Amino acid sequence: MKIVFSRKGFDSGSGGGSSPIVDGKPISLPIPDTKGIARTTYGDLGLGDHAARASRGAYGVHSLCHHDPLFTGDGRCLFGQVGAAQTHLANHGVGRGDVFVFFGRFAGEGHGPHHRIFGYLEVEQVIDLTACDEAERAEYAALGHPHALGLHGPNDTLYVGPGRMAGRGSDALRLTAPGEALSRWVRLKWLRRGDLSYHDAQWRWAERNRLIAVSRGQEFVADVGRRKAPREWLARVIDEIQS
Repeated sequence: MKIVFSRKGFDSGSGGGSSPIVDGKPISLPIPDTKGIARTTYGDLGLGDHAARASRGAYGVHSLCHHDPLFTGDGRCLFGQVGAAQTHLANHGVGRGDVFVFFGRFAGEGHGPHHRIFGYLEVEQVIDLTACDEAERAEYAALGHPHALGLHGPNDTLYVGPGRMAGRGSDALRLTAPGEALSRWVRLKWLRRGDLSYHDAQWRWAERNRLIAVSRGQEFVADVGRRKAPREWLARVIDEIQS
């Protein structure tokens, strides 16, 4: 099994700020639409005011956003990927039975900018959007998923399966060490050098209880095989998200 740490939502380069924590709940702001394909606005998602505050007025209620990952009301998640990031996932064999753990940059209610997990997706289907039939793509387009509405590249792919967003900003879902720089994570006990793609440099693991996370990048893959400890950690994360 692979666990994919998947960076999503607003940050300093996409949107210009942090997603907010409001009444104890992390609210992930989708990145702005840059392809002219999306049909969903921040206002449609009830996020117009949050987007305006986080972007210092650059985006707002009428701005189109790349609504991805898309969580449905029936406990499902649709996530699209393309380009080099999708090639990376394919090269690592990410597919059915693997799990995406979505994280992003958040701030608010006394918390400075930090990375935290805000959702997950258990992959049941991997759909090649360049090769699937029109009826299948129309099914996902009807839900408003931007990758189904219009192709973003020659390897455009959709991952589908059970998934949820966190209803509260618990410490158990925080990655950044308290009081430290954004990319200084508390190292998970089961995570070792060589376990996580893009993180092979020795200096990222030099401190016993810290991981210096890559500052940019989207998909970090950990192939955990049949190891017990990462599976137990993942189960706790999913329980925390669902609680």
